[in-house]
Amino acid sequence: MSGLNHVTPGGPPVTTRLSETVTMIKLSVGPMDNNAYLLRGPGGSVLIDAANDADRLLELIGDQAPDTIVTTHRHGDHWQALADVAEATRSQLVCGRPDQDAIATGAWVEELTGVWDGDTVALGEESLAVIGLVGHTPGSIALAYRGPGGVDHLFTGDSLFPGGPGKTGSPADFASLMDDLETKIFGAYDDATEVHPGHGDDTTLGTERPHLGEWRARGW
Repeated sequence: MSGLNHVTPGGPPVTTRLSETVTMIKLSVGPMDNNAYLLRGPGGSVLIDAANDADRLLELIGDQAPDTIVTTHRHGDHWQALADVAEATRSQLVCGRPDQDAIATGAWVEELTGVWDGDTVALGEESLAVIGLVGHTPGSIALAYRGPGGVDHLFTGDSLFPGGPGKTGSPADFASLMDDLETKIFGAYDDATEVHPGHGDDTTLGTERPHLGEWRARGW
């Protein structure tokens, strides 16, 4: 059974209104079923993870080039189309500061801006808050959209999925990611908050919160 905002590889995008002013278009791209998110707000737009299928992303973008393309972390399946889309759109490129060099080298892009906790990414007249989540990679980031008077939205890359945190390479990385998720995500946002991950269906913090102890206990 399909979950929240379900998209399929090669299939059509799903369009959802996040607030009275911001629309999210979600598209599955590439062989690893990566989610790319195009957020359109008043006076601007942001693309989250130019992961693959540059031609499909550019068709989705159309004549309104995003002001910014955000890459959530350094893993190659999240930036396969970054160079091509960046060349076509001339958008500003943003990623987590600790992953900046790895993404610039891997994706062959220049003028990549590193961000971290406390920074924001403009979404036209509104903004997305940057949240650093160390563990899946050293520089993974989530983006938070707090719509006026509405439900909050978190774009978590591969740091949080329905059913648990993203993959980590050591017990220390797992502990770091869980600490950050518990303090910066579950400790800062309410149960109605929607989570938009780097792969698969969306979820809510209320759905996932009861399982935090289980995740700690199983170690992944």
